Amino acid sequence: MKRLVSFRRSSQIIFLLTFIYILWSTTYPLKGLLHPDTFFKLDPLIMIATSICQRIMLPGAVLCLLMLFLTLVLGRFFCGWICPLGTMIDAAGSMKRAAPPESDAANRGLRKAKFAILFVVFISAIFGLQTSWILDPIVAAARFVSLNLIPIATFLLNAFFIFLIRDLHAGGGVVDAYHALKSSILGVHVHYFPHSFLILAFFLCICGAALIKERLWCRMLCPLGALYALVARFSLLRRVIQGCVQCKRCKSACRMGAIRDDADYAKGECILCMDCVYECPPHITKFVFKQCSTAKVEARQNDRGGGPGISRANFIFLVISSILGLGASFGKRTSAGTPRVNVIRPPGSLKEERFVDRCVRCGNCMKVCPTNGLQPVMLESGIEGMWTPRLVPEIGYCEYNCTLCGNVCPTGAIPRLALEAKKKMRLGLAEIDRSICIPWAHGKTCIVCEEHCPISNKAIKLDRSGTGSAQISRPYVDMTLCIGCGICQAKCPVRPVRAIGVSPQQADRT
Repeated sequence: MKRLVSFRRSSQIIFLLTFIYILWSTTYPLKGLLHPDTFFKLDPLIMIATSICQRIMLPGAVLCLLMLFLTLVLGRFFCGWICPLGTMIDAAGSMKRAAPPESDAANRGLRKAKFAILFVVFISAIFGLQTSWILDPIVAAARFVSLNLIPIATFLLNAFFIFLIRDLHAGGGVVDAYHALKSSILGVHVHYFPHSFLILAFFLCICGAALIKERLWCRMLCPLGALYALVARFSLLRRVIQGCVQCKRCKSACRMGAIRDDADYAKGECILCMDCVYECPPHITKFVFKQCSTAKVEARQNDRGGGPGISRANFIFLVISSILGLGASFGKRTSAGTPRVNVIRPPGSLKEERFVDRCVRCGNCMKVCPTNGLQPVMLESGIEGMWTPRLVPEIGYCEYNCTLCGNVCPTGAIPRLALEAKKKMRLGLAEIDRSICIPWAHGKTCIVCEEHCPISNKAIKLDRSGTGSAQISRPYVDMTLCIGCGICQAKCPVRPVRAIGVSPQQADRT
């Protein structure tokens, strides 16, 4: 019985379900057992790169240092036993037909790319540009789960129960089960995200790559995997074999291409899947805690790219990577003199340049927004702002009594605010277009915007003119009271263009 493999698969399933549960329970009101930023604080790439970029130590960063310490002891266990994206990639790769193993040279070539990406991430961070969010596996998985999986699964499950009850007239236990689910997993609002198909396409490309080559993403492109690989080279847990018969079945079974032709392995690439232990016919492969102390072993690792040694080709490779990182950083700096602030950001967000660098595009704030008003940006704030959140009042407004977006942000790009402080935080200013406003343009009564304004003494006031039955109440905005929550724009009955709109002018940014 493959007990170690069974343990590993059980661990993968448990952590994947926990990851989905955390994001699924990130809803209004916040009621999950685990905080939504749990997995992100365990991610050393996100926490360290963001801390370097912002010149601060993010709260909870000690958890990611614990992960690096455990990697120093156990090796690259996170990728094989915990990573939710790695589990989904394994599920996709299980549909791939077996293929002959690649040569050692081909495997070494594949690995170089992820180390170059990691190098660019940290060089960019040093010079103030946050790029770790682009390819980080935890962020990629969270975006897919929050903006694709949960809305689709909730919609389909809800539609299935409605079909059973309304069309097939099912009753009794089915109705009871539906009501029970409506108070739990079906209680999540089905939110609309117009650009979520791009996030889905990105995720499908990651998983689809496993049909070309097992764990191709992890081998070639994952910067978090590259960071763990560097640390895992010095881990205490080590694969050993004695009396190898050179059948190469372990090499064929290795999903990471970590095992070489002579049955030795690249320690930093091993994700401890344990397949090689059970594929070995004489059962001589095992993992033990053993320090590599001989010069001979160290020299052999360096010769094969397993240690800290660097060849001329690798040196050129790193130089090119450095130029790319510096180019991106300086390109951003030269255009950052007047950052584009033409979108409405969540309440209290950091100033635009810092916000774009601190936000990791995890989707937590958009998932938890009770009105669905927070939406992913495409190019409205420049390419550097892609997939960051913005408020779209036509879709949903900023709920006056809600502070959840700040509470679930893992990096503090949206700060945690007390409710009273948040109520005073200005997102922008509303402005009435009198040329299409019903009372102003047509002389008919409409006070929808004033009725819905949540400010106690009303930021939208009424100008009553005329006499008797001809008196018309015309709304106007008190700029000293307006916080730009967008409810007036969301509720305005004028179509297709609202007669009142919020712009990000004079927003309170920290």
